[in-house]
Amino acid sequence: MLLRREIPNRSIAAIGFLAATLLSGADTPREEIWRFDRIDQIGGHPVTVLGHPRVIDTPQGKAIAFNGQDDALLVDVHPLAGAGSFTWEVVFRPDADGALEQRFFHLQERDPSTGQDTQSRMLLEIRIVNGGWALDGFVRSGVDSKTLLDREKLHSLDAWHHAALVYDGRDLRNYVDGVLQGSAPFHMTPQAAGHSSIGVRINRVNYFKGAIRVARMTPRALTPEEFLK
Repeated sequence: MLLRREIPNRSIAAIGFLAATLLSGADTPREEIWRFDRIDQIGGHPVTVLGHPRVIDTPQGKAIAFNGQDDALLVDVHPLAGAGSFTWEVVFRPDADGALEQRFFHLQERDPSTGQDTQSRMLLEIRIVNGGWALDGFVRSGVDSKTLLDREKLHSLDAWHHAALVYDGRDLRNYVDGVLQGSAPFHMTPQAAGHSSIGVRINRVNYFKGAIRVARMTPRALTPEEFLK
């Protein structure tokens, strides 16, 4: 008979993660690429449309533009549910005439027993400061939360940028155009299944003014060299 002390620590960790994932109701996560080239579905998932977001042409392909007032897309999927580490990337263009605080992408956990939203969530946001914008990355896991925001690191409005939020199991980091904006230690329990909103926070406040072209959600920590180009 195999005694528990004979099981390698990494095997015990893997068993624990699998059990937590099964209890959360989340499937084993896989990489998802969401291209914003149509409004009836994103990444193969049906979409609920708020307002009148529109498909536009850009030099790099199609994107979806949001008016900052009532445009948003709701997807009944949390693409990073079950992930113990992750990389969340978005290629987007914030407009110069948007609100000072904007939540442009929200991944929200639901309680698997009630179907109601929990406090656990992930958010990508921007703050308009002195004619530029700063990236705000936020994750809450149970009672623990972490915000990464440096208002001194500003970027151009009316231009396309790559934003990323990365968690490697120990530290949370955020990047703009492959350049580190901030990092901090953080402990995150894999989130349960849920839903997402693009262009607004899930409770329909802080609308985004600008356009989004593509997002990629990867269930492991990537280096900047591996980011979307």
